[in-house]
Amino acid sequence: MGGVAGNAGFGPSNIVALPSVISRAGQLTLTVDGCRSGGTMTSDAFPRTGLSPISGTGGTSRGTVTVNGNASPGTHSITINCGGRTLTNPSAFTVIGGVRGGVGGSSSSGATATDVAIGGGLIATALIGGGVFWMRRRAERRT
Repeated sequence: MGGVAGNAGFGPSNIVALPSVISRAGQLTLTVDGCRSGGTMTSDAFPRTGLSPISGTGGTSRGTVTVNGNASPGTHSITINCGGRTLTNPSAFTVIGGVRGGVGGSSSSGATATDVAIGGGLIATALIGGGVFWMRRRAERRT
């Protein structure tokens, strides 16, 4: 989880962004302690958004925001402003290559390690199967 602790009781502390790894245009939920009356959250990956107090938590606030569709892949910071005090988590969440939807399905920005492993496994299976088939055909000719 992307979290950072601050000075509890004297302003915002413990910034937690979920999910900590998100695609472009995904929804990010942020909670922060020590923000009794709400506040704002800002990042270069989404617009300034308000935080609302969660009743019965003794000072925790929450906000939900949609990550920009053109956010750059990589780690992003979040700055909380509440009660005139600020706290920044320099590595609150990570944006991964976005998904493009539309007619014909979706695609990501390049092959992942899983894609490469699956492709390699399929090629190996095809080579082994072809070898077995060739050896059986060769053996049939001798009898």
